[in-house]
Amino acid sequence: MSYLFFKDINREEFDEFVKNHEYCNLLQSYNWAKVKSNWDHMYTGVYKDNVLVATGLVLIKRLPLSFCMYYLPRGPIMDYKDNVLVQYYFDQLKKIAKKDHCIFIKFDPAIHVNDYDSKSYNTNRYKDTDTYLEIFKCCKAIHHGYIMSIADTVQPRFQSNVYSYENIEETLPKHTKRLIKDADRRNVQIIHGQGELLDEFSRLVELTESRKGVALRDKEYFKTLLENYPEGSVIFLATCNVYQLDKEEKEKKVQLEKEMAATPENAKKKLHRLEDQLRSVDKDIKEFKEIFSEFGQEDKEIAIAGILSIQYGNTCEMLYAGMDERFKRFMPQYKEYVENFKWAFDRGCLWSNMGGVEGSLDDGLTKFKDNFNPTINELIGEFDIPVYPFMYRLTQKAYEILKSKHK
Repeated sequence: MSYLFFKDINREEFDEFVKNHEYCNLLQSYNWAKVKSNWDHMYTGVYKDNVLVATGLVLIKRLPLSFCMYYLPRGPIMDYKDNVLVQYYFDQLKKIAKKDHCIFIKFDPAIHVNDYDSKSYNTNRYKDTDTYLEIFKCCKAIHHGYIMSIADTVQPRFQSNVYSYENIEETLPKHTKRLIKDADRRNVQIIHGQGELLDEFSRLVELTESRKGVALRDKEYFKTLLENYPEGSVIFLATCNVYQLDKEEKEKKVQLEKEMAATPENAKKKLHRLEDQLRSVDKDIKEFKEIFSEFGQEDKEIAIAGILSIQYGNTCEMLYAGMDERFKRFMPQYKEYVENFKWAFDRGCLWSNMGGVEGSLDDGLTKFKDNFNPTINELIGEFDIPVYPFMYRLTQKAYEILKSKHK
């Protein structure tokens, strides 16, 4: 048996290995390096008896004074219980890192500590991780621990993930089905595509950034994603035509008023029913009037919510989402999320990851994502392998000081 380490695995072989591995992850795909174009990169791999048995997309961040750091997002990809392989991979990577003046190697493998329903928080979730921790410890890796806050890790340690169902609508909670019916009642339509929907999607993300006071990504970044994953990228948009809805409700109001006028006073049950319907119609017309005052009154489909997702191998990452808050009562995101799931599962995906949540599972994102019966994946967390220990301690100290100043 012999191992050989390479730092320039070709694209076809690299992606083929990652896509078919149990730890398949978009962030370890060949083209992710092109998305992260502000980092340098290496496509590392290990052959055992001429068979590829491990890969690692290594992103390289250049630092002052000719130093750098290495980062393997959700990597490397390998059998983490094979201690000989793990040790060999990191030993070889450290040799390259030392020549490159790399201060430390950071990695956060997609090892699940446990998977559970967010409503039944699992407190006995660390019992099976000792094997991994011991193997990484032999590589001189420092585990950052089981961090709970999403802000304290590079990648979320907790993620809300929907696994494949044949008929996903049947598995949804009753209130989610009701919210989707609300979207249907307002004639919310779901369309999907790629570059032709980019302008509208970017606009919706900008609105979300402004509303939440956060910086997400811009149109150029989304364009880069679409270009680098032409076969697996998709934008979903929820649209509606408020002008037509308003027109229909006003016509309905005229009919209701006619019917009420023709109904005898002693038909109290029917009158009460008509009055309730009229109140509902008046409420909708008032809502549409408020939208017109802000958005303008035009006879056209308006994009009111969007998602950008990427399928890679048998996985789907729902990376970015945006919504026009003026249409939140239309419940567009519930309908479009389900359409995204169906799209992913129809393409053979095992799961569709809605992204990170807080470890406390009590934040707004968790509560929203709970509408789709997700599984919470809790991952093992981050590791650092110091290459230059003294410099590593200095950088960690500086990082802690910087973090404390921004609290």
